[in-house]
Amino acid sequence: VSEGREKGAERKLIIRPTSETIIYPMFKLWIRSHADLPLKIHQSVNVYRYETKATRALYRIREIPWNEAHTVHETLREAENQVREAIEIYEKVLKALGISYLILKRPDFDKFAGAVYSIAFDAWNPDGKVNQVATVHNLGKNFSKAFEIEFEKRDGSRGLAYQTCYGFGYSRVLAAIIAQHGDDRGLVLPPIVSPIQVVIIPIPFKGQEEEIMDYASEIKKLLEKRWRTTLDDRKDVTPGEKFYHWELMGVPVRIEVGPKEVAESTVTIARRDTLERIKVRLDELESKVEELMNSIISNLRERSIRMMMGLIGDAKSIDEVKKLLKERRIARIEWCGSVECAEKLKEKAGGEIRGERYDIAERPKNSCIVCGREAKKVVYVARAY
Repeated sequence: VSEGREKGAERKLIIRPTSETIIYPMFKLWIRSHADLPLKIHQSVNVYRYETKATRALYRIREIPWNEAHTVHETLREAENQVREAIEIYEKVLKALGISYLILKRPDFDKFAGAVYSIAFDAWNPDGKVNQVATVHNLGKNFSKAFEIEFEKRDGSRGLAYQTCYGFGYSRVLAAIIAQHGDDRGLVLPPIVSPIQVVIIPIPFKGQEEEIMDYASEIKKLLEKRWRTTLDDRKDVTPGEKFYHWELMGVPVRIEVGPKEVAESTVTIARRDTLERIKVRLDELESKVEELMNSIISNLRERSIRMMMGLIGDAKSIDEVKKLLKERRIARIEWCGSVECAEKLKEKAGGEIRGERYDIAERPKNSCIVCGREAKKVVYVARAY
């Protein structure tokens, strides 16, 4: 990089937005025959995109932490299978985080440069914009041709390899967790990624401080074998302030211990997602915490899906698309497939065609809402980060 977007760069740097140009020359050296295939590598690195001043924390940043995978295959079928496997991997990860999304096949004008096609995971946002958290690309032979990645086939002839690549943006996934699950009290973290899964808060009572603290410490020893547990034993902070702090931090499970709990060998448990509080016997505590952890992620996932489905509306005209976008929603339309109609729609409605569903088949029944010609695809229109 020798020039900045606005002025000459002070230092000449070699940086990358993604790693094909670094990795693929090595593939050329490593791959000699079909016996070397498939070859699959991945790495977690920081990449760089020179964004304008209109950056936005987590969503649009210049130095991007992500995981990227690059694979090489003998046949097109194997590459297609790898695309499906990558999609399944991302589905499992996002399911564990309770994030809901649309899996969309990008229109050709918006696919990754050099890809045969691109599949994207667009997560919804409360402001109506979508957040691309992951992408999967079938590269066909386009990059193997450019980088001369050839191999000896089973019949002795030589040919170009098939490739895929896919990436998962950590900062954007974190943004999706915060945006989809958070509330006015603060973060609501999925248990699997919460740095602290259980917080124990002693509620002191005059003359019983030591007894209550001993009981709280006993509970911590019991739970920390399975869950990331902390005991908030700060003496200069009230229990109410502690409740507020740990709700703000999004800790999934809070355990309250006071004189009544000590006397009854019980605890009071509060779950962060619903704020529901229940009393549990000490001998049932471990099984109840496990049940709550499973219940919390199920609730977060189901709630997120319901909210996403409520954001999607069908539009029969450009004006209806504009209305939905103004309401911070996502429009589903029928489209002829032309670039001209996509550009006109973006100009008049302010949203862009994100693509058609990859995971389910949606057939158009009417005409294109822009030009009136026969519709060929059902696609989704939204504003995006």
